[in-house]
Amino acid sequence: MKLAVINGPNLNMLGIREPQIYGKASYADLVAMIEAHAKARGVEVTFFQSNHEGAIVDFIQETYFDRVDGIVINPAAYTHTSVAIADALKAVAIPFVEVHISAVETREAFRQVSYVRDFALATVTGHGFDGYIEAMDMLIDREQNA
Repeated sequence: MKLAVINGPNLNMLGIREPQIYGKASYADLVAMIEAHAKARGVEVTFFQSNHEGAIVDFIQETYFDRVDGIVINPAAYTHTSVAIADALKAVAIPFVEVHISAVETREAFRQVSYVRDFALATVTGHGFDGYIEAMDMLIDREQNA
């Protein structure tokens, strides 16, 4: 099984950006944690992070041609603004789980809007980095039980 983990804008600044909300661990720490879990579960994982909407759309489209089985995506600020990312996810029709490190449902009103949520298998919010592991496990278990 092959998974793609996609992260949107400012997630490259983890550990620096608002540590009271996102924690003190870095993006490299997140990648290492996911890689270790993927290895333990016997799945291949690829990573992509960009601050640019079009680059994220391009990568989502590439996952179709790379025959990715599932996507874990934290669209970050694009969650609330990007029809293009939602359309790309719909276009490739690859099962995906939406992840947010913080509990977006308890934050600012604009964060209550998600353009991808209606098309996701599930949404995980407020579980920190562990939310990525939960999302991976949902996709892996779904594939193994299919």
